[in-house]
Amino acid sequence: MNIIIPMAGAGKRMRPHTLTTPKPLLPVAGKPIVQRLVEDIAETCHEKIDNIAFVVGRFGAEAEQHLLEVAARLGAKGHICYQDEPMGTAHAILCAKELLQGNVFIAFADTLFKATFDFDKEKDAIIWCQKIEDPSKFGVVTLNPAGEVTAFVEKPETFVSDLAIIGVYYFKDGENLRSELQYLVDNDLKEKGEYQLTNAMENMRHKNMKFFTGQVEEWLDCGNKDATVYTNQRILSIKQNKEQLVHESLKSLNSVIIPPCYIAEGVEIVNAVVGPYVSLEKGAKIHNSIIKNSIIQSYTHLNGVHLDNSMIGNQVSMEKRPKALSMGDYTTSYE
Repeated sequence: MNIIIPMAGAGKRMRPHTLTTPKPLLPVAGKPIVQRLVEDIAETCHEKIDNIAFVVGRFGAEAEQHLLEVAARLGAKGHICYQDEPMGTAHAILCAKELLQGNVFIAFADTLFKATFDFDKEKDAIIWCQKIEDPSKFGVVTLNPAGEVTAFVEKPETFVSDLAIIGVYYFKDGENLRSELQYLVDNDLKEKGEYQLTNAMENMRHKNMKFFTGQVEEWLDCGNKDATVYTNQRILSIKQNKEQLVHESLKSLNSVIIPPCYIAEGVEIVNAVVGPYVSLEKGAKIHNSIIKNSIIQSYTHLNGVHLDNSMIGNQVSMEKRPKALSMGDYTTSYE
């Protein structure tokens, strides 16, 4: 089994965090988004993973080495493939065409999910979906009564289905998929200015390939700050009894920690309330503060702050000093 992870997008909706860190490498509950993605696939698909290809922009040597280490920890060989220009989902996958052989999983690295891949690998292809209220921003599928896909529609302007494709796919024949993707590029067959995977799959379906859908239990987006903080909350809830979330080096003085929280190595918490749903990355220091439902990245120091639904980057220093107030009767104040 090979896995291909397209992840070359600029992550504009996550700025300023993605100005210094590629979006798939931003932490969620203590691990980069892409690491959680491949670990969950490995845990649930019950197949030996031979190769993992990460389709990236120019992230830099340090980020690329981290990705190779993620693959190695799963017993797979890691590959770095480059997509220098955003030209659509089909083009992104084709950047890893050497790995399009045999059984192939494809998972786009801007989403996480909770699912059990109890799938029949003898099926031609499986597309994981979830019902959503507004399908106009996604690729969707339509089904016949037998559960087979009858059409793929990319970002429909009028309603055709509420089964959104979440970005996780299985193909029995990777070589066949590669051929169809290459056909789109060679013949410059674009939709809305890009080469779309849904177009390749539609061509395959017309050649009598049978596509089926799988349902995920939960689909977790990491597209913007609010969605990523919510995903951090859900992952902490899911993993609190499965992973060691609090490092033994924690220094806590006169503080309360409300689980679930992720607390990394070298964290210091003094005169503070932390949690629930807080991730504190390596070396963070929280003094005289109340922090809940937030992600605080490495070596950030917070003193005298009250945060909720927040995401704070690396090596930030934030301090609020006590105020002297004189407030009269019936006053209401918000900060």
